[in-house]
Amino acid sequence: MWVDALPNLLIGLREGLEAGLVVSILLAAVRRGATGGGRAGSTGPIWLGVVAAIVLALSFGAVLTFYRSVLPTTGQEALGGALSVLAVVLVTGMIFWMRRTARSLAGELREKVAEALRISTAALAFTAFLAVGREGVETALFLWTAAQASGQTVAPIIGAAIGIAIAVLLCVLLYRGAAKIRLDLFFNRTAILLIVIAAGVLAYGLGDLQDAGWLPGHAWVAFDLSQHIDASSWWATIITGVTELSPVMTWLQVVFYLGYLVTVLTVFVREGRRQHAAKPVATAAPAKPEETPGAATETEPEPAAAPAPKQPAPAGRPGRVRAVVIGAFVLPPLIAAALIGFAPGRANAAQEITVTASSCAADWSDADSGSQDFTVVNKSGHTVEINLVQAASQGIVAEIETLGPATQQTMTATLTDGSYSWRCLIDGMPTTTSPTVQVSGSSAGDQAPPPSVKPITTAELQPAADAYDRYVAPKLVQLATQVNQIRTDLTANQIPAARADWLAAQLTWEQVGAAYDSFGDLGDAIDGLPQALPLGVDDPGFTGLHRIEYGLWHGQSAAALMPVADQLSTDIATLQGKLPQLTVDPTDMPVRAHEILEDALRDHLSGLTDEGAGAAYPETYADVQGTRVVLGMLATQITERRPQLLSVVDSQLNTLSQALLATQVNGQWQSLDATALAARQKVDAAIGAVLENLSIIPDILEVPAH
Repeated sequence: MWVDALPNLLIGLREGLEAGLVVSILLAAVRRGATGGGRAGSTGPIWLGVVAAIVLALSFGAVLTFYRSVLPTTGQEALGGALSVLAVVLVTGMIFWMRRTARSLAGELREKVAEALRISTAALAFTAFLAVGREGVETALFLWTAAQASGQTVAPIIGAAIGIAIAVLLCVLLYRGAAKIRLDLFFNRTAILLIVIAAGVLAYGLGDLQDAGWLPGHAWVAFDLSQHIDASSWWATIITGVTELSPVMTWLQVVFYLGYLVTVLTVFVREGRRQHAAKPVATAAPAKPEETPGAATETEPEPAAAPAPKQPAPAGRPGRVRAVVIGAFVLPPLIAAALIGFAPGRANAAQEITVTASSCAADWSDADSGSQDFTVVNKSGHTVEINLVQAASQGIVAEIETLGPATQQTMTATLTDGSYSWRCLIDGMPTTTSPTVQVSGSSAGDQAPPPSVKPITTAELQPAADAYDRYVAPKLVQLATQVNQIRTDLTANQIPAARADWLAAQLTWEQVGAAYDSFGDLGDAIDGLPQALPLGVDDPGFTGLHRIEYGLWHGQSAAALMPVADQLSTDIATLQGKLPQLTVDPTDMPVRAHEILEDALRDHLSGLTDEGAGAAYPETYADVQGTRVVLGMLATQITERRPQLLSVVDSQLNTLSQALLATQVNGQWQSLDATALAARQKVDAAIGAVLENLSIIPDILEVPAH
């Protein structure tokens, strides 16, 4: 993707221009030695050192790429994270070093060349090698880490190649005097953007170290925007491509990203102001052309007051030159090959599966039977859902529901004999599939895989939703009747009767369970809680069943509660009138099969919804009834995918119902605080057990996103 090439184009341009300027200054210094009365120097050793530096950089890049690829997943994350942090340190140092030394760089290098010319050609080659090698290794490291952060390979390479090509062209023009560039201005302006890129690489590297277990806070997520923004939109693509940030970041990543950005930018700007204030005012002869920013490659001879006498050329030392050549050209590739060849093997390492905008798992050609890990790498530039599918049944064996662009995630699947393929559902694009791969070799001792999941459609869930719509209407009629009875009780100032009738109405509402999320503001008006309201229980927006509960158990008069009951009757009547338009979303039905009791555990059994009645256990009992209703409407779809699941859940619901009824004393429900600890523990254990199996239902009845 073109936007992923932009940061690397800048890196290639800036680093290439730095290295190119070094070479230009070295060439100019050697030529000046010849034309200015000194000993004539050959430029051959310089080019020898340059090529040797390039070989070193390429060897280093090969080690980064291939050594990491043979490590297990944790090792890859640890190495990648450590090198990312190292790259940021080196680049940050380079930024400030260039700012301090840009004006004196030419003079320093000329002195080194003069010294090298007095020693030998090997020393001159070594000078060029050191000067360019540092830039080359630094470039290889930062380009590699930037490519890892972006999740792309081709685009960063293309961007870096274009940047280096532009840098070479500029250096040639500068050397020949065909171009003048304010190099100090160029390096200072591009340093700002480079600092932004480095901050993103730092955050990415710290995330890798967290994934590897080297740093804490992997689960401390500061934000997760993957579900709220379209990662494939043009503006999100530009932001992530330039900044190297991801839609999901931990607190550690956010703190260090902002800390690095603010600190380095502040120091950089302050140092620039200090250097500008300390700059001497030119009053004498103009500076030499090659010492002027933008003309560091001046090639005209420098006027001299008295030509220095030529010194005899030192005796040639071909043995030393050959040693330098052999060491520079042979040792780096040999060391790289040794590191890669003797790296630890990838026993039980995850197989990499790549998703691109045009292909799905094209690198998947074989698989073994048994349990194995797959690392899915998303290089599509879009948010992806990926499924491992059994070809015969089209059932889903394993899946990753949401994988953001330029990210990767490892999942485990157990495969038996049969054919399998990958299905990639890319946001905003047609669904793609991989080639089908045959798996064989299962033995009797192999672990049995979980059954595959047959995909479901919205049309298959629609009958359940329609059935629940029909179920809700008479429940609302019953609720309206019960609220009218509460009004009658209040009119007669019969508070005990109103309390009993309130509980009956509340339990009816609980049995509506799977539908109330469809009611919007009316649902909140009928059963809202005061916790989120500005004035709490005194807020005018606190209405409905829980408002009546609060008044009945906190000594409020019947007259004070009559307006609340009247408003509740009006809200229920309004809901009944709108009910034909307020249909249950079919895709919500499997979720509600689990969430009714999950909400009961979170809200009722924690005491969150208790406004005085102490009705946590009867409300949970009513939620069990509502859950049974939903399960009955989804029974066909569940049984097709998990034949034994409903019988297990039914038994666990019976256990939970018995545990809830056991909290009664003489047939009367007790509050949480009044219930014996052993009885409470039985309820908690029973609801936890059934929730574990109910949580399977949303997964096996999930409608694919595409």
